[in-house]
Amino acid sequence: MRSPANDLTISTARADALFASPLQRSDEPTPAQVHQAIAAALAAFGIQGCAARVAQAYGEHPETAVPRMRWVRATVTRAPVTRAPVTRAPVTRAPATHAPGTRAPATHAPGSIRAGSARVPAPRRAHLSCAA
Repeated sequence: MRSPANDLTISTARADALFASPLQRSDEPTPAQVHQAIAAALAAFGIQGCAARVAQAYGEHPETAVPRMRWVRATVTRAPVTRAPVTRAPVTRAPATHAPGTRAPATHAPGSIRAGSARVPAPRRAHLSCAA
């Protein structure tokens, strides 16, 4: 069974990162600024480093850490995690070589498997080489 002290959720990690960031309530940050501050803090300190900074603040200045964490939790709740838009490479199609109104011949990449209407790459075989 996992210990509650070691159970870190995404919202807790985001809150710790925002707490460790220099962003302040008086800045009245936008959700984009909140996301940027969280990302920067996680990049700079990591998840455990952000948690350590929270613990340090509670140990040294509990009178200011408590109201800051209240603001942080409310701010993280209002700025939920969003997924980055998925960008895909444009699909290029070969010119049709069949008569209009007829079905195009089935073509697929060598080594691929047809799965429904999608093509899935075939599993690759392991290649072992021995250097003498």
